[in-house]
Order: sequence, then structure tokens, then C-alpha cells
Amino acid sequence: MKILVINGPNLNLLGTREKSIYGDQTFEQYFEGLKAKFSELELEYYQSNVEGELINKLHEVGFSYDGIVLNAGGYTHTSVAISDAIAAINTPVVEVHISNIHAREEFRHLSLITSNCAGMITGFGLKSYDLALRHWTDSSS
Repeated sequence: MKILVINGPNLNLLGTREKSIYGDQTFEQYFEGLKAKFSELELEYYQSNVEGELINKLHEVGFSYDGIVLNAGGYTHTSVAISDAIAAINTPVVEVHISNIHAREEFRHLSLITSNCAGMITGFGLKSYDLALRHWTDSSS
């Protein structure tokens, strides 16, 4: 199974930004561990701070990959365009968040993309990505 992990804005700074919320590990370091742990999956990773690039990537893989794990970062709460892109593709998307968006500032409580995703995992740190990938490794999926 071919799965793409997509991270949105500011997630390129994991390991250096707000360590009390996001930890001290870069996503690239964490992703190497994910690839080893989920060796039965063909995992790829993409990150962009640009909304249009995220939409282009969703369009590019959204008809040929088996799944997408998406952490849209701040675009989660603001981007109708990303939500529309998810609705337009065939590949199922699992929304993830490192922090619990419902325990943070009120503006973060609303996700514009959730209604077009297969599900949402929030608040388990980087382990949120592990939990999302289990969707594709669990034989009952």
C-alpha cells in the first residue's frame, strides 16, 4: 500500500519550535522510525508551507495512492480550498494533529477539513501519525 504523509505550514520546524507542545525531534527523524515500524507500507513524506502546493500534492496523488495522512497545520482552521481538494479526490485522507486542537485556543477547535476526511486523530503527539497509519495496516479497515 502506498501512503503519503503530508505536513503543512510550520511543521518543518518540528524539533526547534515550541518544544513543550511539539517535542524536540524533527519530523524527518521521526519519519525514518515510521518507515521501519510500518515496513509493509510504502511511505512517502511531503511538507510545504504553501497552501497551493499542498492542494497540488493532494491532486497529484489523490487518485493513485491508497491513503494520505494529512496534518494541515494552521490551514486546518482556515482553508476551504484544502477541504475542497480532499473532497475532490478518491484517496482516503486521515487528518492528524500533534497537539489536542480542542484543548488549545478557541479558533483551533474548528477544523474545516474533518468533514471530508475518513477520520481525525488529535492530541497524541507524534504518535498521532502511528495511529493514522494503523488504519491501513489493520486488517479490518
